[in-house]
Amino acid sequence: MADRSDDMIATLCALAIEGGRIAMRHYGEVGEVQAKADSSPLTAADLEVDQYLCEGLAARFPGTAVVTEERAATHAPERAASRFFLVDPIDGTKEFIQARGEFTINIALIEDRRPVAGVVCAPAIGRLFAGAAGAGAFEMPATGGPQRPLSLASPDNEALVVVASRSHLTPETQHFLDTNRVGRLTNAGSSLKFCLLAAGEADLYPRFGPTMEWDTAAGHAVLAAAGGFVEEISGRPLEYGKPGYRNPFFIAYTPGTQFKRAA
Repeated sequence: MADRSDDMIATLCALAIEGGRIAMRHYGEVGEVQAKADSSPLTAADLEVDQYLCEGLAARFPGTAVVTEERAATHAPERAASRFFLVDPIDGTKEFIQARGEFTINIALIEDRRPVAGVVCAPAIGRLFAGAAGAGAFEMPATGGPQRPLSLASPDNEALVVVASRSHLTPETQHFLDTNRVGRLTNAGSSLKFCLLAAGEADLYPRFGPTMEWDTAAGHAVLAAAGGFVEEISGRPLEYGKPGYRNPFFIAYTPGTQFKRAA
């Protein structure tokens, strides 16, 4: 990655931190909630954060395409070049609307179909996670401050700590949980699930439900930078720039974690 550096990660963190501040100005008072074509909710905060991030990325990384959830025009296949940004201005809009705290601001850089850098900022709970391939991953306060390197936990394969979506516990997910040796199930919203693995707070995240690439790329980048894995059910690495930017089912896990790929 030509500009993979501390400066690049610092820039992405600064953008995400300010995006978080913008979102928090609306937190608890979201105003009118619109419905998008897919029936998912849209607020003024989504659009304001989206505008800030897109303009900031364009100014700081000219020539690198930006694919963002909130701009359908960016979803054309030709936007997914060998190098592009994937942005979800507010991942977990339902959590944001309900003031549950687990929404995130997501920015990821994709190169050759892999997420090579990412930032996940969760301003309502005060946590920011970031990482880049070859440079490791770290956590810092969502308003900025000292960085703490992230380290993965050593799994207890007789009692795995699994993190799953509070709102997407599908029958396939339940079957996976019943098939494997789960000691504790942790619920979390949005892309925080990847970050909990990266922070050593969980071992495994199965996703047997629909997601889009902008939902997963930043968290995937953080987990990969920390040494974890995100794979399709077949075991093939999850890639980006797919037609329609839709993900298949996948499993995220940490090294040493043993599980059955039940579906």
